[in-house]
Amino acid sequence: MSATLTPPPPALRPYLTARHELLWQEADAFAAEHAAPRAVRMEAAPGRVERKVAALMAARRWFAVTIPAAFGGLSAGHVAKTILIHRLARISAAAAAILQATLIPVGALLHFATYEQKGRWLPRVADGSLLLSIAVTEPTAGGHIGGIETTAERVGSEWVITGSKIHIGNSHLAGAHLVIARTAVTGVSTSQALTAFMVEADRPGLSIPDHQAGLGLHGFSAGRLDLDHVRVPEDNVVGGIGQGLAVAQSSSILYGRPNLTAVSLGIHETVLATTTARLKARSRYRGALSDLPVVRDRVGGMEARLRAGRILAYQSVHLLDQGLPCDAELINAKYLGHQWAMQSVQDAMELHGAQALDGEYVLQRLWRDIQHTYPPAGTGEVQRIRLADAAFDEDLIQWSERLAAEAAWARPDPTPA
Repeated sequence: MSATLTPPPPALRPYLTARHELLWQEADAFAAEHAAPRAVRMEAAPGRVERKVAALMAARRWFAVTIPAAFGGLSAGHVAKTILIHRLARISAAAAAILQATLIPVGALLHFATYEQKGRWLPRVADGSLLLSIAVTEPTAGGHIGGIETTAERVGSEWVITGSKIHIGNSHLAGAHLVIARTAVTGVSTSQALTAFMVEADRPGLSIPDHQAGLGLHGFSAGRLDLDHVRVPEDNVVGGIGQGLAVAQSSSILYGRPNLTAVSLGIHETVLATTTARLKARSRYRGALSDLPVVRDRVGGMEARLRAGRILAYQSVHLLDQGLPCDAELINAKYLGHQWAMQSVQDAMELHGAQALDGEYVLQRLWRDIQHTYPPAGTGEVQRIRLADAAFDEDLIQWSERLAAEAAWARPDPTPA
C-alpha cells in the first residue's frame, strides 16, 4: 500500500485537538517520504537492524512526545503518542515498533525516576541521542514477572547484576536498558523482591548477541541481553529498592498496552485498504469481486472491527491524558485491538485467494507483523484475567489514576477541534 495523507476520521474528533491534527499530518508525510521506501528494504534484508529511520524520527523529536518541556520534551501526551505510532504502523509496523519501544521506559522514568535522574537521561532521549529499552522478559520465566531470575546484589556502593533477558525491544539500538532484577531472597513477596536499574549499554559484562530476524517486524531488533556481573552505581536505581514490580506493571499498562494497540490499529487499517483495493480491481461476472454479496459481507465485518478498534484505541488514551482511571480501558483496547486486527488479516488472506501466498505481496508482511502485538504487555489470556478483575471490582491498583499527577501534559490547545 502506498503512503497517503488522509485527515482523521470524524469519529475521532472528540479526542483530538488542532495540535493533534497537525501531528497526524506530520506523521503521514513522514511515513510517505521515509517509512514507505524503507519498509521494502527492511523486508529484503530481515537480518539487518534498521537504524536510519530511528535517526530520522529522533530529528523530529518524536521520542520526546511524552517528555515534559522541562526536560526538553514536547509535553504532548498519550493521544499524540498514539497518533505517531498508529500512522507510522500503517506503512511500517517495524518503524512504529522502534518508536514505541523507547517510549515505554520513558514512561517508567517519568513516574519513578528522581528529578536528578530525569535530568540525566530524559533530555538525551528528547534530542534523540539516547534510545532506551525495558528489559523484563527472561528465557525461563517469559513474561511472568514473579519468576524473574536475574539478580542484583549490593557490593559496597554498587549493584552487581547477573542474568539474561530476551525479546527486548530496541536491544541493538538502545544506549541504556531499564533492567528489572531480583534484589531479595526467594520467598519474599514479589511486590518487594524486584528493583529497576538503568544499565548503560557500554557497561562491562553486558553483551548483546547478533540480531536474529523474527517472524515479522523485520528491521526491528527484539533480542537478548546477557548480564555477567554488570556493575552499576547506587544512583542508577529507578524507583527505589523493591519498587521493580510497580515500575514494570505501570509501564506495561500505561505505555506498553496503548503502544501495541496503536501498532495493531495501523496494521488493521492497511489490511482493509489493501483488501478493498484488490477486490475493486479484480473483475468477476461482468463486474468486480467487490460487487459480490458474499465478499461484501466479509468486508463489512472487517470495517466494523476496524471502526470499533479505532475508537477503543483513542478513547482509552484520551482518558489517560485526562488523568481519569482507565486501566481496564487500556487493557481492553490492547486485547480487542489485536484480536480484531488478527481476524481481519485472516479474512483478507482468504479473500485474496492464492495471491495472499505470494511472498512479495504486502499482505504476508501484515500477517507476520500482527503476530508481534499479541505476546508483549500480556497475552490475551492475561488481558481477560485483568478484565475479570475489573468485572469483580478487584482491580485495586489503578495506575492511570495513581500516576495522573505526574502525567499532566502541557496543552496549549486544550479545546477539542
